Amino acid sequence: LFTVINESQKQQLESVSYSSRYALGLFYEAGTGIGVPWAAQYITDNPCVRFISIDNEKRNIESPEIGPSVVVHTTVTFGSQHLDSDPAEVQQIILSHLQKIVPSLPKPSSIKCQRWRYSQVTRAVPNCPGQMILHTQPLLICGGDGFTRSNFDGCIESAMSLAEVVKPHL
Repeated sequence: LFTVINESQKQQLESVSYSSRYALGLFYEAGTGIGVPWAAQYITDNPCVRFISIDNEKRNIESPEIGPSVVVHTTVTFGSQHLDSDPAEVQQIILSHLQKIVPSLPKPSSIKCQRWRYSQVTRAVPNCPGQMILHTQPLLICGGDGFTRSNFDGCIESAMSLAEVVKPHL
């Protein structure tokens, strides 16, 4: 019987933990004005909403054919507390908080509520700088922010580490 990972590797991988949160997308018809003087805003004083962005503004994309969209991320605490809640109820809670923060938002043409059970790494794999070699013949390596941290630098660090491990096998 062939096993891919040994018990120690399995325990290391199982030790990784992630935060959970929700994202809410509000989509508007072309030509709709959102009417806020910012492209993105980090919210520090709300128990539900942590981040709001006017996505087309944040990405500097203007199009007469495509309407704007607003993206809302919840706090980690809110995400954990509502992890197994009904998404329709969660959507209403987020919308009620959003309405208090940005009362001028127009009514969207559609809404998408997305649960991220695994949002950001809160505890990475210990003692594995960016990657873990699971098997050598054939070469099987895993990497990603679960081996560093959940930000752009963490992803780059893991990618560089993976490249260094793969290089001798090319």
